[in-house]
Amino acid sequence: MLSVLIIFTARCLLVMLFLPFSALDKLINTKAAVAQARDAIASPAIAKALLSIGAGVEISMSLAILTGVADRLAAFIFAGYCLMTAALWKRFWRVADFRLKGESRGRDLFWDFLKNVALAGGFLMLAFGGDASGARRFFAHPLASSHPYAHVDEQGAQ
Repeated sequence: MLSVLIIFTARCLLVMLFLPFSALDKLINTKAAVAQARDAIASPAIAKALLSIGAGVEISMSLAILTGVADRLAAFIFAGYCLMTAALWKRFWRVADFRLKGESRGRDLFWDFLKNVALAGGFLMLAFGGDASGARRFFAHPLASSHPYAHVDEQGAQ
């Protein structure tokens, strides 16, 4: 029972940025989210569509990871989502005030960029597992679940 609680807690920690916080923020502060998206996407219609898709990804992939239903595919999609959002909205290289000391919007964006990339790494570990054969298993059966809450006895037999 303790192992199930630990696994569930780890999964909650991994997705809590997205569900509820980021998805809810997109719903509550839509105008601000669209304004931020417009920094990278000129068209308001495309920006709104991307935000809707983003909220859908954040909610559905988080739920898949928490429940363990197609969680490996959800983690793989989330890894791509994190990398895409880093490239689109954490563009530290476009900010003129990147400084190592003192206040710097560019450095703040750099840290946000790295956090997104690190999250992508965590999601890839969830998708592929911790060994080299995990990627082969994933691509052979991408819709398979990891069954994170299956009962495992002391010897590891299910």
